[in-house]
Amino acid sequence: MTTSSTGTAGAQPVTSGFAVSERTAHLRAESALFMRDHVLSLVSHDLRGPLNAIHSWAYVLERKLDPNDPNSQRAIVGIRNGVDQQVKLLETIVDATRAETRSLALDYAPFPLHPLLDETAEEVRSGLARVRGVELTLNSQLATEQLNGDRERLAAALWVMLTFAVESSAQGAAVTLESRADATSWHAAVTYEASTALVDTSLPHVLETFARKQAREPREANRIAWVLALCKRVAEAHGGGFEQQDAAQSAPATLSLRVPLSAAAAR
Repeated sequence: MTTSSTGTAGAQPVTSGFAVSERTAHLRAESALFMRDHVLSLVSHDLRGPLNAIHSWAYVLERKLDPNDPNSQRAIVGIRNGVDQQVKLLETIVDATRAETRSLALDYAPFPLHPLLDETAEEVRSGLARVRGVELTLNSQLATEQLNGDRERLAAALWVMLTFAVESSAQGAAVTLESRADATSWHAAVTYEASTALVDTSLPHVLETFARKQAREPREANRIAWVLALCKRVAEAHGGGFEQQDAAQSAPATLSLRVPLSAAAAR
C-alpha cells in the first residue's frame, strides 16, 4: 500500500455536513460541469431520433390527407414547425452549452505516473474515505514510467473514480486502485463493493445528490453513470477509454481507465 500526504491551504467549504478542502470542492465542481454536459449530450442524441421520425411521418401523413382541407394542412405545418423548433433548440442551446467540454483543451507535458497515484489517493482519503471509514488501498506496478498528457485532467479523472467508489462503499469496506503500464498504455482500475451507502443521506457525501441517485438506476448498454462523465471525456481526449462495469455475482464493481503513454500522438 502506497501513501503520501498532501496539504491544501485556504478555506474549508462544507459539503454534506463536513468540511472539505478547496481542492476537493474544485474537483467536485469540475465533475458536476462534465456531468451537466454529458446529460445534455444524451438529451441531444436521444431526442433527435424521435424528432426525425415525427418529421418523416408528417410527410407520410400529408400524402394521406385531403390537400384541400385547411385544418389538416394547418396540423401538418404545426407538426413540422414544432419539430424544427425543437431541433433548433438542440443546436443553439443544448449543443452550444456543452461545447467547452466537447472540445476539451489539454495541456500536454511528460510527468511521472506514480506520484500522481499517491497524491490523488491521499486526496480522496483525507477528503472522504477516512470520515466514511472506508479503506483505500493502492496497488501499483509502476516504477519510473512517465506519461505525456494533461496531468491535472488525469488527476481529476482518477479522483472522480476513487471518490465514486468510496461513496458507493459501506463503512469498513475496501476500495482498491490497481495501476500498471504496458508497452503503449497506462491502465488504472478501481474496484469496490457497491452498497446503498451511495444514497444514504445519513452519511457524509461529496458528489451531487441527484448524481448519486441516478448512478443507482439501471443503465443502458455501454452507458456510464452521469457522474463519471469527466473520466470518460478525459480518457477519450487523450486517445484512451473508460469503462464502468457493475458487480456481477460475487465480483466487485470496477471502473477502468486506459490512456496511451504518448497521449499527445492521439490528438
